[in-house]
Amino acid sequence: MPERSVAGKSIVTRRAVVDIVRTAVQSSYGVTGFADPSLGRRVLRWVGLDRPGIRLSTAGGLNLDLYITVAFGVPVAEVARQVDSAVRYSLRHYIGAEILNLAIHVDGLRYQPTSLERAEAIERTEGADRADAAHEHTQGNGGPDSTTTNAAEGETASRKRKPR
Repeated sequence: MPERSVAGKSIVTRRAVVDIVRTAVQSSYGVTGFADPSLGRRVLRWVGLDRPGIRLSTAGGLNLDLYITVAFGVPVAEVARQVDSAVRYSLRHYIGAEILNLAIHVDGLRYQPTSLERAEAIERTEGADRADAAHEHTQGNGGPDSTTTNAAEGETASRKRKPR
């Protein structure tokens, strides 16, 4: 026979609440990280005494201030709505607490090139290297010190290595 549940009191630490909020914020689309709201907090973080981006107050209910950075090119208002929804849901789901006030401060935009942009940049530099090699092939003096291959034309040429 199952035991009857007894009404009691659950205690959740500030650190647990901050960890739940941090996880919810970091998993939100468009958030690239947390920001430090003041120089004093930056120093405390550098020493290892503070974690950036979340200010929690429990006076009269849960009050949160979040300081985040957002990915460049993503609608900031949509990211803020997503963060608000994720944080409220997580706290309601995990500890059954409602947030009285939630303020989201977007402290900056961060540009992070996508993998496609990185690949295009690599192709541009490789293309420039091939063009330089082709130019040196036509301008070179043909010494026996090194061999280069022009991949675009499939040719091999001998030239002296230039000092850098």
